[in-house]
Amino acid sequence: KMSQSSVFLLMVGGQIESAEFPDFDDIYCKYCFTFGPDWLVTSGLDEGLTQVTKKSRDDRQQFVWNFPLDITFKTTNPFGWPQLIVHAYGIDAFGTDVVRGYGVTHVPITPGRHKIRIPMFVPESSSQLQKLTAWILGRRPEYVDVRVLAQGEGREVTRVRSQGFLTVSFNVVMKDMKKLGYDVIPSEMSTSVIPESVGPNSGGTTET
Repeated sequence: KMSQSSVFLLMVGGQIESAEFPDFDDIYCKYCFTFGPDWLVTSGLDEGLTQVTKKSRDDRQQFVWNFPLDITFKTTNPFGWPQLIVHAYGIDAFGTDVVRGYGVTHVPITPGRHKIRIPMFVPESSSQLQKLTAWILGRRPEYVDVRVLAQGEGREVTRVRSQGFLTVSFNVVMKDMKKLGYDVIPSEMSTSVIPESVGPNSGGTTET
């Protein structure tokens, strides 16, 4: 049980706003938050499913969801800071749900409004035969447990390729962090750009 004197709160609002997958149509997303053992969800949902949306017919060709995120955590220490994992799905020519991209990002560690553009990636079959078999059977490589994307060990052995981007906005509020000796600088509005080249091991750099 957590002592109230040593607990701080992290309140996360925001939206899964939009995505860019130029080669596809009819996309929906699943999402989940993953976090360390000392973190507890006190309100809101730590996983969910968006509606299906079509690509816009203008020059941007974006998929727009504006799907709300709303969750509150409490913890005794910042280790295991929450990460958001998003995986996008579409329908292939055989009418089968297939993964169009995975993406992961940490919840911003400063209060305020943030917008993050996440490069999406898909795992690759390890051989030409497996690629051909996957195409014939309509089965693409998928992660059995998407939470592995938030772990540091083992992700680099997975072959992946970039495929699209997804934009998420966060509104972060923290309570009682200073009481525990942590000081964070609020952000009026920041834009985080995750390097595309990093793939599943992506981390963010923030520009204010």
